[in-house]
Amino acid sequence: MKAGLLEELRDLAEVRLDEPLSRHVTFGVGGPADVYLIAETEDELRLAYSLAKTAGEPVFIFGSGSNILIGDGGVRGLTIENRTSAVEGPAQNGAGYKARVASGVSFASLSRRLSAAGYAGIEWACGIPGSLGGAVVSNAGAYEWSLKDVLKAARLADAEGNVIEAAPEELELTYRNSAFTRGAIRDKIVLSVDLRLERGDAAALKARLREFDEQRRASQPPGRNCGSVFKNPPQNPSWWYVAKVGLRGHRIGNAQFSEQHANFILNLGGARAADITALMELAQTRVRRRFAVELEPEVTLVGEFE
Repeated sequence: MKAGLLEELRDLAEVRLDEPLSRHVTFGVGGPADVYLIAETEDELRLAYSLAKTAGEPVFIFGSGSNILIGDGGVRGLTIENRTSAVEGPAQNGAGYKARVASGVSFASLSRRLSAAGYAGIEWACGIPGSLGGAVVSNAGAYEWSLKDVLKAARLADAEGNVIEAAPEELELTYRNSAFTRGAIRDKIVLSVDLRLERGDAAALKARLREFDEQRRASQPPGRNCGSVFKNPPQNPSWWYVAKVGLRGHRIGNAQFSEQHANFILNLGGARAADITALMELAQTRVRRRFAVELEPEVTLVGEFE
């Protein structure tokens, strides 16, 4: 990265060089970011992205660090950790309520915060650790619900730093997909989202959260992981295929398919991204051969892999 751009970024926000990304993602693996910037405000996020894109540098942005696998070779160009945290509302909006939430806010934390305040609509997201920006890109969901069900609008920024209002239909949200993942929206980032909410009973919502928490503890393994590794095919859930081809509990290096839930890969301590991708490729190959089904990754692979 050119010295002039580096100085501009340093004038804007905190910048670190060769920052180990394993410290910042839930998987706990991955090489260093060449240049690592922490964006605390929307303007820092928007302007850092614009500066790097205008200079021709690649940019990777993440929030909570879940659902991401960083390559052992690290990430070139600029990596931005999105720590934007503003929440406006909820405020009356027609028959319901609207909240405008910064893209760096944790979906799970927001779900718990709003449920405790007696606002219903996203209580199902209490176990989704990713940020709202990531939720837009992947249409994050749980328990038959997804962001698409409550999204009113999103505010984006382009490579020139312009702010753009995007309606839900423009984002083309489908199961774990969007216009971002399909490439229909390029060179734009999510600044904030507008959510549609309703008034609810705080005590009832608290009880509902306890139910979701109990379901998650019973089905999902603890330890370092990224959440679900593969998207669910139409016929059966991915864990069923992984288990059927004999890979439940299978280990390569220090990475292992969970005994508890076979669509989770655990970092047992010191795993490399290469161990994890080897497990993923083994599962895809065996499932393809036995069932003629293609397991599509839900985890996003970022950076340089062997």
